[in-house]
Amino acid sequence: MYSVELMVMEHDNILRLIDVVRAACCQVIEGRDVNDEDFRKMIEFARNYADKHHHGKEEQILFLEMTNHLGTVGANLIQHGMLVEHDLGRRYMMDLEAALNQYKEEPKTEYKLEILANAAGYANLLTRHIGKENEVVYTYAEKSLAEDILKSVDERVKVFEDEATENKIQEKYLSILKELEEKYLPSLL
Repeated sequence: MYSVELMVMEHDNILRLIDVVRAACCQVIEGRDVNDEDFRKMIEFARNYADKHHHGKEEQILFLEMTNHLGTVGANLIQHGMLVEHDLGRRYMMDLEAALNQYKEEPKTEYKLEILANAAGYANLLTRHIGKENEVVYTYAEKSLAEDILKSVDERVKVFEDEATENKIQEKYLSILKELEEKYLPSLL
């Protein structure tokens, strides 16, 4: 299924960001200064690529169909599982941004701790979340949704993706990711 393959590939890109986040946190723990600009780029990627671009397709298309057509199990899986975790990820990004703002204003250790706690919390949440979606949610959708619904999901995801490509969303955020990887994970490239 085109949609699932695309979303799994996007998960791979989000996991690349998670590796950067962890590396940046480790550098701070090891005594480097908090790089405000880089952490803000990580937030920008998380908000615009992981959330608006990737979660946009899930929430507006795939998860909506699962909620509408897979009964109580589908609705519970999405509404009380995946969507709750999407909101938790957004909260981590809001709190990370607030901690960066506080630290920039007054570089106290407690604000640095908040930066690390929220960045690491996001990384841990998304790692588990992506595992659940790849291994359970997408598989359940492919097995359980009717063929015509799956075809409709693919068509709508393709339109969503084409519009994003036209607006250079993927190009912009994958470029930011590559820049961060070159800085924080040079041995992996």
